[in-house]
Amino acid sequence: MRLHYAPGTISIAVAIALEEAGLDYEAVRVDFASAEQTQDAYLALNPKGRVPLLEAEGARLTETGAILDYIGALAPQLVPQDPAAAAQMRSVLYYLASTMHVNHAHRMRGHRWADREESWADMTAKVPETMAASARFVEENALRGPFVLGAELSLADPYLFTVCNWLPGDGVDMAAFPRIAGFMDAMAARPSVQAVRDRGLL
Repeated sequence: MRLHYAPGTISIAVAIALEEAGLDYEAVRVDFASAEQTQDAYLALNPKGRVPLLEAEGARLTETGAILDYIGALAPQLVPQDPAAAAQMRSVLYYLASTMHVNHAHRMRGHRWADREESWADMTAKVPETMAASARFVEENALRGPFVLGAELSLADPYLFTVCNWLPGDGVDMAAFPRIAGFMDAMAARPSVQAVRDRGLL
């Protein structure tokens, strides 16, 4: 497997999940500083021009949630057998992807939604409020214990860890969210996160 990633992006969630699953992979850094993701060589691999991209079994897989589901199929210990618990896990994943991740993207990528720079500035100014609201939702509704589903880690946790790493940079006061802080400490102590950090991905 080859994971195309960029530090600080949601692709790190995939790296953590691969480590949790015990799957071997090569990490290939995509240089966002030089806009490598917009150049022909990378677009030939992923026409979306984004990360993550996972090359596996002759396929090129994109979209974080889909890649995490693929990893879960190879490592079923990361997906609860109970259908309701599995749905709860995915409800958190989909919330992070559809709402919290988008809130964060408004800080630096307003050009995706508007053409005028004053519109970008307005979106950027809103990010501390929207990300704090998302953090409040996570604090009150998405953590059933040290992890999303309680005592056991699932596919939702690497995604949540990566997104919550963005909160301080988005102007969110972490002192207001002790459950998230505990979750972040629990994740940081896991060998998977240590391995990703040691490989220089995080």
